[in-house]
Amino acid sequence: MPGAALQSHRAGTRLRRWDPGRDRRRKGLRAAVNSVFGRLALVQRCQLHKRRNVIDHLPDHMHSFVAKRRERAYKMRDFGAAKHSLQDLAKSLDGHHPGAAASLREGLEETLTVVRLDLPPSLQRTLRSTNTIESMISIGRTTMRNVKRWRDAKMIERWTAAGMLEAETRFYRAQGFRDIPALQAALRSCLREVIGSEEEAA
Repeated sequence: MPGAALQSHRAGTRLRRWDPGRDRRRKGLRAAVNSVFGRLALVQRCQLHKRRNVIDHLPDHMHSFVAKRRERAYKMRDFGAAKHSLQDLAKSLDGHHPGAAASLREGLEETLTVVRLDLPPSLQRTLRSTNTIESMISIGRTTMRNVKRWRDAKMIERWTAAGMLEAETRFYRAQGFRDIPALQAALRSCLREVIGSEEEAA
């Protein structure tokens, strides 16, 4: 069946949508980030998307239990403890729900980047998901919805810019914006660590 993947679990069989194009775009974007920034890149996976991906592999009666354990880990202030908690959860799912366990393990540490950076909770809430980005994209799409024929790349660029300018009029201060200096300090610290380790290796 095109565009869908069939899953089985103890509660029965579930049909889950699968978008191969989305997977390719995600991998392409990640490859571009790695190509440009290398070891300097810090990636925060969207915790909300991870939640949906894991739930897709679980029967309904497991959703609440797994969600609570995962959210408890995401709210921990210690990176090691949060990582260990998620690994334990994945291990507990291995037996009957290996798909959910594999999904949870995939990019596990990158769902905890905001924890590893020890950012204030208010700023973590803003950076833990892609909601702010997707809001701008949604407004951009709405701005361009009546365009039926795209003549060339320049036209696409102009309309994209118009959509972003429209989105800008609806921007508001992000939660935790006063803690941006803490984010800057954490990033500088990571940068020093990477540079220091590279110098030692040389």
